[in-house]
Amino acid sequence: MMENLVPHKLGTVRIGDHSFIDEGAVLGYLSPRRGVSDVLTIGPEARVRSGCVIYAGSRIGAHLETGHHSIIREENEIGDHFSIWNGSVVDYGCRIGMRVKIHCQVYVAQFTVIEDDVFLAPGVKIANDYHPGCPDSKDCMHGPTLKKGCRIGVNVTLLPYVTIGEGTLVGSGSVVTKDLPPGVVAYGNPARVHGTLGEMRCKTGRREAPYL
Repeated sequence: MMENLVPHKLGTVRIGDHSFIDEGAVLGYLSPRRGVSDVLTIGPEARVRSGCVIYAGSRIGAHLETGHHSIIREENEIGDHFSIWNGSVVDYGCRIGMRVKIHCQVYVAQFTVIEDDVFLAPGVKIANDYHPGCPDSKDCMHGPTLKKGCRIGVNVTLLPYVTIGEGTLVGSGSVVTKDLPPGVVAYGNPARVHGTLGEMRCKTGRREAPYL
């Protein structure tokens, strides 16, 4: 015999004008953590698709757009024109700038900092804990810092505390264990610098250089 299911209580949702929320999306889901605000704030012209869950306690700017079954946890500060696609998760306590694009099946760990105009390709995984299971790990957690305009390729893993420099491109499948300077192309496991953006040439022939 099935027990009666009690719907989870939701917090207060403040959402701007001209927003469209699909049936089946959940806004204002209350965090199980103590001391978290029960208010979710989203700017105008949001587009939230079915299956998406956005927790109370976060503040999100205008023109939010989500894919299906994406999750944004509590205590996140997110700027305007943020996109997060199908199956991706932003865990709690992150700081995300303007015009950030997160593709499908991405995990952004707690306490990650992502500046303006950053792009995360499908399957990117971000870590925030050097010593999982250590008694002090909760107090040491910190995700990477992704500087303005950097681009992270498919299935890249970023380890805790690293900084990805402004505009830097990290190639697919890389594991980033140390800081990367601005304006470079890096790839490998561990990721190493293999040149600058200015040295790259377009492989399709449509233009001479992809980023210039």
